[in-house]
Amino acid sequence: MNLANKITLFRILLIPFFVASVLYYGPERPYLGFVALVIFAIASLSDAIDGGIARSRSQITELGIVLDPIADKLLIATAFISLSVVKGIPQDLRIPAWAVLIVITRDIIIVLGSSIIYFLKGSIKIKPSWLGKVTTFFQMIAILAMLTVFKFNKFFLYPAIFFTILSGVDYIWRGSKHLSEDQQA
Repeated sequence: MNLANKITLFRILLIPFFVASVLYYGPERPYLGFVALVIFAIASLSDAIDGGIARSRSQITELGIVLDPIADKLLIATAFISLSVVKGIPQDLRIPAWAVLIVITRDIIIVLGSSIIYFLKGSIKIKPSWLGKVTTFFQMIAILAMLTVFKFNKFFLYPAIFFTILSGVDYIWRGSKHLSEDQQA
């Protein structure tokens, strides 16, 4: 358990605190909107920090390779769902259900595709694409923009959804290519 993995675990542990701050946010507790913003900002920053530490110290581990994308998916999916379904938050903070559906569907496709490849091949090498990293970045920026109650915060959602769809198609294409190469060999 190296420092990078501890930071990743810390990011996962922040998720319930983020959800609680969104759940209890409302006109009677407006400060919880700021708390949610700070928690999500720290969690987002920790994503960059843990990867940087792992690479700079040559401490990339199997646990980190698996845990980091799980932490990202849990954080982002939880934030999208929370900011869509919690009734107490203002309308301008709400993420539309269609956007949540796109984000969750992409993640389900990635997990199911990885599981199928693992089942058929007996192993899988998890290689995040640059497009996946860009998608994660834009998703995190969209959530941060929503939490800041910025007047044009919804404009940050559209690039996030665009890259979510694009990276989902890319992962499907890469997975299909990976499976077809093995069948031809």
